[in-house]
Amino acid sequence: NLNYKFWLLCAPDVLRIFYFFFQDYYKTGIIRCPDGISIPELREACDYLCISFEYSTIKCRDLSALMHELSNDGARRQFEFYLEEMILPLMVASAQSGERECHIVVLTDDDVVDWDEEYPPQMGEEYSQIIYSTKLYRFFKYIENRDVAKSVLKERGLKKIRLGIEGYPTYKEKVKKRPGGRPEVIYNYVQRPFIRMSWEKEEGKSRHVDFQCVKSKSITNLAAAAADIPQDQLVVMHPTPQVDELDILPIHPPSGNNDLDPDAQNPML
Repeated sequence: NLNYKFWLLCAPDVLRIFYFFFQDYYKTGIIRCPDGISIPELREACDYLCISFEYSTIKCRDLSALMHELSNDGARRQFEFYLEEMILPLMVASAQSGERECHIVVLTDDDVVDWDEEYPPQMGEEYSQIIYSTKLYRFFKYIENRDVAKSVLKERGLKKIRLGIEGYPTYKEKVKKRPGGRPEVIYNYVQRPFIRMSWEKEEGKSRHVDFQCVKSKSITNLAAAAADIPQDQLVVMHPTPQVDELDILPIHPPSGNNDLDPDAQNPML
């Protein structure tokens, strides 16, 4: 009894509320969510008490909230499987080629990518990696699943994570002639999920320019540098060091009678 009273005093407010309802769980194996208590609060209490949050143990009137929590659990388990089986091999391939990030597009099993070799898309899609999986495509169709996947990737230490839907070119539809005779290729685009992530440790320093690496003998005349004039033909006006004007004034002998008397002392000394 003393342990229960101490636990009730130290436990969070939510757990103190559920304490009286969990007594039935240890007798019947079922938790009936009381009115006025949200499913996320019930889930928090179950996790704290190490009680399995499953449909067989939870009974409530708000089925939508219950299904949402169960879907989050299922989405987490499913994405961890997709991560190990489909996504991680592409990340390893990018890392082995020296890359520190990857952009993965998820296509369906029936999608066909047929680009023109002479006129490929000019939007950078050639650097994307492709996963052909209708199951993964359906998984990322829901924004809640993308949120779960993003949280899993963050927990695994990845950064700059982006998940969404974007257009991806599949095949060439037609070629138009622009003024001047330059061709313009029109591609068919389909909306497909994508994942972008990075494992770069020093992403801030990669875009930093170290000005200490610039040689001291570099061209200082920017106009000449732009004109690509050789270094030996440059006439660079180096400014003289700035000194006090009194230091450069000539010291003249004082005028007057002192001019006739070489032994007279200079008053300036």
